[in-house]
Amino acid sequence: MKPRNTYRYILRDGRQIVQFGITNGPLDRAGEHLDDGKRFTTMTVVGPCVTRDSALDWERGRIENYQQNHRGRMPRYNKV
Repeated sequence: MKPRNTYRYILRDGRQIVQFGITNGPLDRAGEHLDDGKRFTTMTVVGPCVTRDSALDWERGRIENYQQNHRGRMPRYNKV
């Protein structure tokens, strides 16, 4: 059985989604994003911890859905 130790999160700048991501430590990750100069107002953890594979599938799906609803654009901080 694979461990369920990965969090899924969404970064927003105001009402705009700027990144979908996954991490093992949300508080540390938020600090890393700020240290990298990323601008955001909220970080929302989505649901309970899941397996890394499941989290990666969620992230890919959310990015694809975002692109479909935003004329192919990616969230500001998600890489191509």
